[in-house]
Amino acid sequence: MTAHFVLKDFEGKRVELETEHSLETVLDRLRDACGKSSAGEIATLAQSARDSHAFEEKVKERYVGRSGFMIFGEFDHGAWLAIYGIRRPTVRVILGNPLIAITMMKLDVTAGLFAPVELLLSQRSHGSGTTAVYVRPSSLICTTENSDLRAAAVALDAKLEKLVLELCS
Repeated sequence: MTAHFVLKDFEGKRVELETEHSLETVLDRLRDACGKSSAGEIATLAQSARDSHAFEEKVKERYVGRSGFMIFGEFDHGAWLAIYGIRRPTVRVILGNPLIAITMMKLDVTAGLFAPVELLLSQRSHGSGTTAVYVRPSSLICTTENSDLRAAAVALDAKLEKLVLELCS
């Protein structure tokens, strides 16, 4: 059996917001708005749930923050950038919600390549304030014509945009 590669071009849409708030303030707001979990915890919860309803209730009860998202991980790029002379605190955050992901993955399992989403928070280059950067999820997820998938992905766009605006306001 041979492998068969298919190459499909698509265009991601990058969103950048700047705020006068410090990186610490933006991160504190993010952590306050989101629950926290790990992929392992969610997998364990799914294995122990008797059905999808029980799983959904536990996810909402234990992990989802008021924003509708949970943080799966944070990567402190600033910790290692400094050894290369880049003194710019920068944190990459992986956030999502399996109850949002399922709205897309039930329509196209490859949506899981871009769920959960990523947010990069970085101290602005001149040292005051923060830049928040993410790629609009629908621009990554919707690579074919599928109106139901597009609607679910655009709903995720709106939720993420609302959260980032809240962090930066």
